[in-house]
Amino acid sequence: MMRKQTNTLLSALAFAFASATVSVPSMLVANDAVAQEQKASEKKTRRVPTLRGKVYEQLARAQTAADEAGNIEEAIAILKEVEDKSDSMNAYEKAMMYNFFGFIYYNNEDYAKALESFAKVVEQQPIPEKFEMTTLFSLAQLNLMQGNYDDTITYLERWESLNTGPVPVKNKVIKAQAYYQNKKYDEAAMWISEAVADHEAEGMIPDEGWLILQRAIFYELKQPQKVKDVLIKMVKLFDEPKYWIQLAGMYGELGEERKQLAIMETAYQRGFVNTSADVFNMAQLYYYHRVPYKGAKLMEQAMNDGVLEKNLRNLKFLGQSWSLAKEQDKAIPVMMQAAELSEDGELDAQLAQILLNEERFDDAIAAADRAVEKGELRNPGLVYLIKGMALYNKKQYALALNQLAEAEKHQKSRAMAQQWKQFVQGEKRQADAIAAELGAS
Repeated sequence: MMRKQTNTLLSALAFAFASATVSVPSMLVANDAVAQEQKASEKKTRRVPTLRGKVYEQLARAQTAADEAGNIEEAIAILKEVEDKSDSMNAYEKAMMYNFFGFIYYNNEDYAKALESFAKVVEQQPIPEKFEMTTLFSLAQLNLMQGNYDDTITYLERWESLNTGPVPVKNKVIKAQAYYQNKKYDEAAMWISEAVADHEAEGMIPDEGWLILQRAIFYELKQPQKVKDVLIKMVKLFDEPKYWIQLAGMYGELGEERKQLAIMETAYQRGFVNTSADVFNMAQLYYYHRVPYKGAKLMEQAMNDGVLEKNLRNLKFLGQSWSLAKEQDKAIPVMMQAAELSEDGELDAQLAQILLNEERFDDAIAAADRAVEKGELRNPGLVYLIKGMALYNKKQYALALNQLAEAEKHQKSRAMAQQWKQFVQGEKRQADAIAAELGAS
């Protein structure tokens, strides 16, 4: 890495020694392609001093130390010797010296000193304009990497003040990144939207990272419709599973649940629904849209495959889905598993209700007893009511009336308990009368 970049510098130094109007390429992402955005033919050429041979020789010595010997400390020491004599150097020579300081520090991962050195390059005037622009762009990028977002924008604006053509797309993207990191989302939205539009106008596909940034900005601005539009574009361009899932989520946020389900079903058919969170969300969608059977089948398969954990939340929802789908034979064993994991009696109460409806009266009574024992019930009277009804169906009228009396003590179940109490009392009297007649005969 160091050999390649310092060789590039040495070649540039040799050329600069022959011509004072050519700049040295930076080692950062900025390069001549960026500087070429400037319409040089439309601007007057700066008159800059030349790079003298003795200065070039010293810079070449530092390059040799860094490249051939791999001695960074010696290279910096040589450059410091040059810097000690900077009073006798012209602006271009100083700029070249600081540029090489920047190279050395950057490759040594001393980014603070690299930034300081590159900043000194553009302080020297006059220097070749192309050299200045390339360094300014590099400074913008390096400051962005280091989290200096205000400085990033400042250096980009300085670059643009020298540029005679339109603002390049890359500049707009970097500005958008800096504004986004500074939480100035309106400015960030303007620049990233312009960058994407410019690129598309040229018939080119925007970089994926640009659209990720645009999506994030619109999300921060609480503009879900625009987030959705960006995600539609990302699905079409990149067809990544995560973008399908995110698009479905945005349709849900916008209240377009049918489209949300349609996108999720497409994603599922494509094999993109494969995490526990995605499976559970899709099952919830099926439940919401009154197609619980599909959701239950999805969850059951995911549990069998080990994708979805058999924990309380998942088992509870699976049981509820089977129950809503009127598949009680499947719902009951799942609800039993869930109830065993639950510390309160709520699931046992729900299970008791299902078992009563299925005329499994002994099991309903057992579930109701577990519910009462665990407690923390939202409607405790309902459990006594269920138990009373189960006992009635077992023709245990006295015991049933005892449970209905308990249900009558609770406000939410009082009216129903009283109705059943009257009914059971009538049934009991009739049964007692029949028993008495049979006994008398």
